[in-house]
Amino acid sequence: MAKTKTTFYCQSCGSQFSKWQGQCTTCKEWNTIAEEIIEKQEKAVWKESSESPQKRVSKPLKVSEIDTSSDYRLNTGDNEFNRVLGGGLVPGSLTLLGGEPGIGKSTLLLQIALNLPFKTLYVSGEESQKQIKMRAERMLSKLDNCLVLTETKTQHIFKQVGLTKPDVLVIDSIQTLHTDYIESSPGSISQIRECTSELIKFAKESNTPVLLIGHITKDGTIAGPKILEHMVDTVLQFEGDQNFVYRILRAHKNRFGSTAELGIYEMQHTGLREVSNPSELLLSKKEEELSGTAIASTIEGLRPLMIEVQALVSTAVYGTPQRSATGYPVKRMNMLLAVLEKRAGFRLGAKDVFLNITGGISIDDPAIDLAVICSILSSNEDIPLSKDICFAGEVGLAGEIRPVSRVEQRIQEAEKLGFSQMMVSKYSKISTEIKGMQLIKVAKIEDVVEYLFG
Repeated sequence: MAKTKTTFYCQSCGSQFSKWQGQCTTCKEWNTIAEEIIEKQEKAVWKESSESPQKRVSKPLKVSEIDTSSDYRLNTGDNEFNRVLGGGLVPGSLTLLGGEPGIGKSTLLLQIALNLPFKTLYVSGEESQKQIKMRAERMLSKLDNCLVLTETKTQHIFKQVGLTKPDVLVIDSIQTLHTDYIESSPGSISQIRECTSELIKFAKESNTPVLLIGHITKDGTIAGPKILEHMVDTVLQFEGDQNFVYRILRAHKNRFGSTAELGIYEMQHTGLREVSNPSELLLSKKEEELSGTAIASTIEGLRPLMIEVQALVSTAVYGTPQRSATGYPVKRMNMLLAVLEKRAGFRLGAKDVFLNITGGISIDDPAIDLAVICSILSSNEDIPLSKDICFAGEVGLAGEIRPVSRVEQRIQEAEKLGFSQMMVSKYSKISTEIKGMQLIKVAKIEDVVEYLFG
């Protein structure tokens, strides 16, 4: 009998060691190294579980000789999902979807699988077929091209793949799969790596897109080795607060499109509804004007968004002023407060400042600096801003208002939502003539204060 071969893996980063040790020398985590049984027999290709393949040998080609005329993207029927992917599913690609427990990962992919006009095989290792049908009935799907399989062994999955020949394969989730060629338990480093390798080989050879669901750790990273994210073509993150109905889909890695795109959904009892105009949802519907709020124009990928920035400035009760920001970098807020003190003469050092981006989203666009400044000043002076004005500008350390990119697109979005005024940098280059919008051009913070508060 052959001797069982074992090795030691770090459960955090996937590094391999010849013996056990307390700390991983790669990621510096303690007590994460565990012994795992590795390959026990010769590996087989994925096709051996379904059919006997013909041996083929790849040969090198010039870039100009590679034929791409037959390549196209599969339309998933979900405009938000298509936008984040870059136009749809690429044949032969692997897409990994991660997110918090209960955020709606399985609901999203089951909804897409049910609505695809192609034959889809939905493989679940976490739910039974009856449980999946109960969820599918709530979604009121009309198409019936989705086959449901409850299986965790990759050899059995590939056998069914050979029999059904699906156009799209969905796996829920990669952490539940295991292969016969690795003896460690499902969810371990070696199992995740080996199962993903088999799925990659299947996707590339059969030109079938594969969608994977991945669990995340308490730190918010996808469970398993970091190499998992390097192996797949696209890594999507499904974000949101379970106390709110809105969910945000972001691309952290995309070999076939931009990583700056954003998809927004609304969680309903019938599934996830696409939000085609998120600006209306991110703006509060209020009749009376309140101090401390300002409307900013930002851009996520190709999509312009109008968001509401809320600020509260109050006297510090406990001596040490508090600085808190939700959805906006605290360090950048502290920088803007320092600019206000130095350049505009506002004494905010002894006051608490709280900042919030409504809708539960996080924004890193420097174009909302001007709106942050104006909301803080509005709360400090207790003077409400006009509900017909919005802002787009970056604030520099010298107090200058710097121009932002794609300002014309921001102006068009603001005009569409009914705003009549927009404050921008004096140095913004606007090529087209703006008729329905009054542009207020400012160069310094002093100009902003003088225009808004006299």
